[in-house]
Amino acid sequence: MSVQLGMPQPREEADAPLPSVPAARPGDAPAGLADRYGRRATDMRLSLTDKCNLRCTYCMPAEGLEWLSKQAVMTAEEIVRIVGIGVGQLGVRELRLTGGEPLVRHDLVDIIAALRSNHPDLPISMTTNGVGLAKKAAALKAAGLTRINVSLDSLHEETFTQLTRRPFLDQVLAGVDAAWAAGLGPVKLNAVLMRGINDAEAPSLLDWALGRGYELRFIEQMPLDADHGWTRRNMITAAEIRQLLSADFVLSADPRARDGAPAERFEVRRRTAGSDGGSGPVLGTVGIIASVTEPFCSDCRRTRITAEGKIMSCLFSREEFDLLGLLRSGASDAALAQRWQDAMWLKPKAHGMDHVGLDAPDFVQPDRSMSAIGG
Repeated sequence: MSVQLGMPQPREEADAPLPSVPAARPGDAPAGLADRYGRRATDMRLSLTDKCNLRCTYCMPAEGLEWLSKQAVMTAEEIVRIVGIGVGQLGVRELRLTGGEPLVRHDLVDIIAALRSNHPDLPISMTTNGVGLAKKAAALKAAGLTRINVSLDSLHEETFTQLTRRPFLDQVLAGVDAAWAAGLGPVKLNAVLMRGINDAEAPSLLDWALGRGYELRFIEQMPLDADHGWTRRNMITAAEIRQLLSADFVLSADPRARDGAPAERFEVRRRTAGSDGGSGPVLGTVGIIASVTEPFCSDCRRTRITAEGKIMSCLFSREEFDLLGLLRSGASDAALAQRWQDAMWLKPKAHGMDHVGLDAPDFVQPDRSMSAIGG
């Protein structure tokens, strides 16, 4: 497939009226993707599809979801244009391709190649479940992908199948190794611990990752499941994760600045006998993303575009603003940039609200699941 980078033609038939963004930005508002709380988004998360070939219990129902139509999803050309506006006009400095599952797009390699051609120095990463990655890792690297994140919640086949409802652990592990061999490093692994299912695996999963040079990040389960079954009581907290790891390891703060990253990093040493418990060498690092119990919203630098081209200023926002409809109506790059800026100016303070607290009485879970948003 050849990706054409020119201006798309307006539709021949009239588009339905497009929802407008409230005129909230003052005329002297900062440039770029700034918001009312002094934050500026430089990290773009762009979803390539809402489809996924797993059915993880913390994300999707067993029967799956109703997928978007092919016509509703951004084309390769539209993706390239939107990224170009973000990078060229709005200060985006890092791109993460997400889903759903990005590997299910047949034109994934072409999209990455086009993005790399336009932006030679842009860090381009991708989050994937790893199913099918072994066959594509080398091509993704050759196309210009910088690095990769792979979801991996268990190293035990039965537990993996219970969590994902699919028997694909061998494929995922092969994909992780293939990504490393292709040079898509640092390879980062994302694990969600579920109480009574895989939480006891935390130390062994970290030990396995450290031994292979992978960077493991544990993620608190968030209320973004399609079944809306999440409860604060049942989730494994960051404090519990640190406690689970302490049986085998000693964690100390990573001296590197967090710099807006969602994961708090820790240096890892093997626990040994003695008063300090951990005087050995640093084995590597582990990250913990504590969106629920230790939120980092005050330094959030992310802007999200869903697979159908909707702007989401916050992962938990219930407000979305249509960028793709405006693009398909024949709007200029300047008009698209303005829409994007206006939407991000309205970014809530935290968790889709103007105060922090996923367990607050007024928190309302978004209608979309994580697969439909793009992580």
